[in-house]
Amino acid sequence: MRRSFLMLACAALPVVMLEGCATWGPTWSEITGQRYNVTITNRRPAIIDRVDDRGSFPNPNMIRVEPGLRRLVVHGPAPGRAGGPPLHVMMLDVEPCERYYINAQFTSPIQREWTPVIDFVEPISGCQMPAAK
Repeated sequence: MRRSFLMLACAALPVVMLEGCATWGPTWSEITGQRYNVTITNRRPAIIDRVDDRGSFPNPNMIRVEPGLRRLVVHGPAPGRAGGPPLHVMMLDVEPCERYYINAQFTSPIQREWTPVIDFVEPISGCQMPAAK
């Protein structure tokens, strides 16, 4: 009994391990909440909570996504107040081989109101653009 359970567990282990892995082809895009421009007043890093229907990212600092229209749920850090800022939903048309820096632009240093902004877009080195059709 114990031996058959152990054999079953060893046989199922590779399937379980590979199910959580995502394979990326030569073309991908990335989304991050880190700041690129640090000199803009009242701008702070954003926290990417969800991309489409995915959340709990293994590396929340650099999220790989397929190119196309994506729905982001974003929240910003609390600007020195309890309760935190509200969540925002934004649509982002992600181009292939581009890294998007999404930030929180606050209205003032003490207000909770903010809007998500694209701080910067840069090309990803090593990413291959799809061939023209």
